Amino acid sequence: MDIPGLSMALSQARVQNEFSVAILSKALDTGEVLGEGMVSLIDSAAMERSVTPYIGGTIDLMV
Repeated sequence: MDIPGLSMALSQARVQNEFSVAILSKALDTGEVLGEGMVSLIDSAAMERSVTPYIGGTIDLMV
């Protein structure tokens, strides 16, 4: 049994696992920020709609 080789393999696996967790954490943070931005856009659109409810309600067409 190759103890030094096994130790190196376990160490590399641990580093790869920590790296994967860090990348996933960053992706989750980015998703959270994007979600908050979407919510604020929806809220601002709702506010605009409540202030001027007639905008965007009809379309004038000429045929």
